[in-house]
Amino acid sequence: MAPPEEPVFFVAAELDPNLVTPGVVGFFATFFIAGMTVLLVFDLVRRIRRSRYREEVGILLDAEVAAGEAAEQDRQAAN
Repeated sequence: MAPPEEPVFFVAAELDPNLVTPGVVGFFATFFIAGMTVLLVFDLVRRIRRSRYREEVGILLDAEVAAGEAAEQDRQAAN
């Protein structure tokens, strides 16, 4: 029976830094992901703002319709 092999540990000094670093491709990939994240955040903020404005306009329109109906009922009651 053969003795178990010992695990191989790499020492940082033995590694070639050009093979370990992500390089230019890694930089561009990270830059692309960061840029897309920023664009998504801007789009999300725009959509939330638009939704909030639509809700506010809906509330104002509902109030206007209710006021118009109340005025119509007052006119009919006065006649």
